[in-house]
Amino acid sequence: MQGKCAAILLFACLAGAPAAAAQGQPASEVDDLVNRIISVPVPSEYRVDGVRNARVRSDDRVQGGKALRVQAPGRSEQAWSVAVAVPINRPVQAGDNLVLAFWARLERGEDGAASATLPYNAVQLAREPYTALFSGPATIGPEWQMHEVRGRADRAFAAGDLNVSIHLATARQTVDIGPVFVLNMGQ
Repeated sequence: MQGKCAAILLFACLAGAPAAAAQGQPASEVDDLVNRIISVPVPSEYRVDGVRNARVRSDDRVQGGKALRVQAPGRSEQAWSVAVAVPINRPVQAGDNLVLAFWARLERGEDGAASATLPYNAVQLAREPYTALFSGPATIGPEWQMHEVRGRADRAFAAGDLNVSIHLATARQTVDIGPVFVLNMGQ
């Protein structure tokens, strides 16, 4: 599964593709991906830390039609001081290959910048010490784009022990975050 392919398949599952297994048919590739989603890919379910101005808005240009708009007031030495957290509600086993795939765009960059780099997009512990299983950067611009970061679980985690964290206090900027998926691709 690569970027564009993942976007098409995940769009199909959110658009209501029927579950073949429930109809007594062999599972399709779309159904397989749906069953691998272990996060909550609904922007209204995300938690935003550090600002009170975040809001869910309609946007036909992003998968699912909804996005969370966050206005970061400026750069901080602690980029996590403004962050989006997405719950992971299913367990993970040691050695599982995980894919963090998320939609993002820059609505307004600092001093008119047309792009911004979000250096920390991670699957991490949901509580202290917030250690990342894996993380990676994403460069966002004015158009919606799906970004992927891949990693492997070093040990087993119960449902709720992990979340996604996207750090936004890297500039004075307005960022839209669309659906955020974590897929467990197995061993």
